[in-house]
Amino acid sequence: MAHDEGLAQRIRELLQDDPRISEKKMFGGVVFFANGKMAAGIIRDELMVRVGPDVHDEAASLPHARAMDFTRRPMRGFVQIAPAGFEEDADLRAWLARGIAYAEAPSRKAPRAKAAARSPASSKAAPATKPKRRSSAPGPRR
Repeated sequence: MAHDEGLAQRIRELLQDDPRISEKKMFGGVVFFANGKMAAGIIRDELMVRVGPDVHDEAASLPHARAMDFTRRPMRGFVQIAPAGFEEDADLRAWLARGIAYAEAPSRKAPRAKAAARSPASSKAAPATKPKRRSSAPGPRR
């Protein structure tokens, strides 16, 4: 599944002076990252933008936009925009700005709990293992 290289070049030109932006081939297309976080990409000839779950419904209701569904399951927080929705550079720039804004927003995920610190004595103890069960099915002999 090839991506629209003309669209990729338009995006590169719009974002070329932005040091936060990087690019990587993924999903059979190309994806643009802002400070290492996915912001937008290209799937075939359509633009994919990561807008986040909070504004997903609003973004998906805009002209030529819909929930991203290239896996046939809508992905909340991502929208796909048909080519008519970014024919003008101003429209493309506005969609890219949405993706970059979400990528740069502080993470909303709860921090992961750190693993409990092990005491020196417990780190030397052998881990508990279950005894191996012998299979009743015949197999190769060792």
